[in-house]
Amino acid sequence: MGKIENIDLAQVNREMAKKSPSEIIEWAISISNNVVVTTNFRPYEVVILHAVTQVDKYCKVIWCDTGYNTVQTYKHAEELKKMLDLNIYAYVPKQTVAHRNIVLGIPNIEDPNHAVFTKQVKLEPFQRAMRDHQPDVWFTNLRKGQTAFRNGIDVVSKSKDGVLKVSPFYHWTDQDLDAYLVEKNLPNEFAYFDPTKVESNRECGLHI
Repeated sequence: MGKIENIDLAQVNREMAKKSPSEIIEWAISISNNVVVTTNFRPYEVVILHAVTQVDKYCKVIWCDTGYNTVQTYKHAEELKKMLDLNIYAYVPKQTVAHRNIVLGIPNIEDPNHAVFTKQVKLEPFQRAMRDHQPDVWFTNLRKGQTAFRNGIDVVSKSKDGVLKVSPFYHWTDQDLDAYLVEKNLPNEFAYFDPTKVESNRECGLHI
């Protein structure tokens, strides 16, 4: 991870501000020994999946499925798997939804058990995936304006474990992404539910 450990994030982000998403992706792959892209098949996820696989067709796609996705999201996931020929590695919680509904349910965000719930359905599967694959570069579709935390990370940042986190569409708006979808003739799906966030401007803990 020598190349990544020595990266000057401020300098890199100045350079990335002038580049297109595909150029950012190409740069990140060029310095990586092991790259992954994560997805939850939420709205606009098709954009990052399409862009990354256009550069690296066999890039590992990590899907941490909470088990609480909508029917539409699951259908969308199956559609994109086939359309983009995704190299999917799916991770699920160790406890089934049916069992958790009996012993815990979905606690509201004021309930101390919400942290337990979030760890079970999102954080533990994600941490397991990262341990299994040991990436040095992690592509994600974080964008400025989504949450207060995301407003401060820029295109390239580092996770607490030292993985280089790259958000090629960081400065793009929904309107920009809509234009990309039309240009590339890609589907989107808005019927999405994340039981760990509840509110769209909350962080679930995955990126902090």
